[in-house]
Amino acid sequence: ALIASAMRAAPAKVSAGATIIDMGADGKVRTVRAGSNGWTCMADNPATPGPDSMCMDKAGLDWANALMGHKPPPAGHVGFIYMLEGGTDASNTDPYATAPTATNHWIKTGPHVMVVGADKAFYDQYPHAADPDTKTPYVMYYGTPYLHLMAPIQ
Repeated sequence: ALIASAMRAAPAKVSAGATIIDMGADGKVRTVRAGSNGWTCMADNPATPGPDSMCMDKAGLDWANALMGHKPPPAGHVGFIYMLEGGTDASNTDPYATAPTATNHWIKTGPHVMVVGADKAFYDQYPHAADPDTKTPYVMYYGTPYLHLMAPIQ
């Protein structure tokens, strides 16, 4: 079930050869299946209200690990992340928000891909308002080290 969930995050040609990982309740990552193509897919987190499986290239995985570890993302490594099932609703301004508040700009995200780790100038060319139109490309977490382009797939 974990493998099937993780594989839904990306196109079949990508997820078929990807390493599949799972994050335990203790926050530790374990490899469920070794891969061969440089991509890593993670299953949906059943504790969240919606689907949030994702599949990342090496730079995307490094960026995601930095975010989850509250560390600066690696500089100069542009990464790509698939979330073809969509993502759990999230704050558009606070990477660590766990619930909506009057000030954290909670948004709904559908199926999308993300570009992470680019220079700020790349993101400046896209809308980066706190309350974006999620049906068009926009920047999430603008003003933080974890800013990234969200590109809907609909």
